[in-house]
Amino acid sequence: MTATTPLKNAILITGCSTGIGFACANALHAQGHTVIASCRQAEDVTRLQQQGLICIQLDVSDSNSIDRAVATIDEMTGGVLFGLFNNGAYGQPGALEDLPTDALRAQFETNVFGWHHLTQALLPMLLSHSGGRIVQNSSVLGIVALKYRGAYNSSKFALEGWTDTLRLELSDTPIKVSLIEPGPIETAFRANALSAFKHWVDPNKSRHQQAYQSQIDRLAADEGGNKYTLPADALVAPLTHALFSPRPKVRYRVTQPTVWMAILKRLLPSRWLDRVLLKGS
Repeated sequence: MTATTPLKNAILITGCSTGIGFACANALHAQGHTVIASCRQAEDVTRLQQQGLICIQLDVSDSNSIDRAVATIDEMTGGVLFGLFNNGAYGQPGALEDLPTDALRAQFETNVFGWHHLTQALLPMLLSHSGGRIVQNSSVLGIVALKYRGAYNSSKFALEGWTDTLRLELSDTPIKVSLIEPGPIETAFRANALSAFKHWVDPNKSRHQQAYQSQIDRLAADEGGNKYTLPADALVAPLTHALFSPRPKVRYRVTQPTVWMAILKRLLPSRWLDRVLLKGS
């Protein structure tokens, strides 16, 4: 690819090595759209390139990696980008009392600050398009909170507020901004969360030790135990609508738990909602 043959109407998707990013990048590519996938690890970039995708290396927790990726995208697209799907993230389990501040910093660096840096850097390219789109992959835990997920809850609550603000600030431009709020999705998310838990938390030194064991068992399982869990490609349809509909939704709620929690948060007093959430933790 050279500067004389720029990619047209390209869509950048972050976090494409597995799961939601991988499913969405392949689906949009199969539909005939121009996708720029990105992965943190070089071996994953090579693997996706061998599968026929355009793929670049991008670690949203690394400012230098973001800057290099933005420069590459600018060259590939001739400075005009159609879409951005911010997806690459992870969940940090653990009771807030057990998480060192650096664990929260790491969570926000990937889930919030990196997305801010990347989006801000790409905005000139998105504004150069006649109808750019920004789609953020949030969570049901950006609507309600569950215990032992405080770092992730906080990052997604922050993302929701950040995205709502961005939508208002871009209301005088052609760019449309949407949030996707998945509930349980079958991805590598649990395995990554277990790794983060082991890195930052010593269960043997916590008053939550017994509860942690059930969390560890859940995260180590080959499949999620939630009967409402959907496959990663459940996000393809809402992402496609958010990117290409003339009137995209502000929020796309994916899975039944997300729909129910959004309704319950509106209807129930906070103490009543707490009882529901404690049963689901």
